[in-house]
Amino acid sequence: MIVKEKNEGAKIPYTVKGSKITFDDELMVNVQRFERDDPAHIDICRDRFGNLVTGVIPGYAEMYVAQIDIPARAYTETVIDVPAPAAEDQDGEDSASSGGMERQTVQRDAVPFDMNKCTLTLWAVGEEE
Repeated sequence: MIVKEKNEGAKIPYTVKGSKITFDDELMVNVQRFERDDPAHIDICRDRFGNLVTGVIPGYAEMYVAQIDIPARAYTETVIDVPAPAAEDQDGEDSASSGGMERQTVQRDAVPFDMNKCTLTLWAVGEEE
C-alpha cells in the first residue's frame, strides 16, 4: 500500500492485515469490498463526539484523519473463438455451407485485488481534548 502524509504532525495509528485497515483500534475498513469498475475514494473523519466515521457528514465530521484511494478494478481480456450456429435454408434444413464459421468474443476476467495499488493518505490529528 502506498502511504502519503498530507501535512506535518502526529498521525492516527493504524494496522494493515490483508485488505483490512484498522484505525486506532476503533474503525476497520475492508478495502477490497470497495473495489469497483471505477476508482473509489473513502474519507475517514473524526466526528464532533470524537468517534471515527467513514464519509464526510456535514455537522458531525470535524476533521479528516485519513483518505483511502482504490484504483478501478483491472481485467485481463482473452479473445475466444466461438463457432457460429449453422444457418437454416428455406426448407428449415441446416445448410452446411453457411454454418461452422467461427466468430470471436472477448472474455474479461477480474484481476485479483492488490492492496499495494491502493493509497492511504494520512492527515495530522490534533490532541484530543
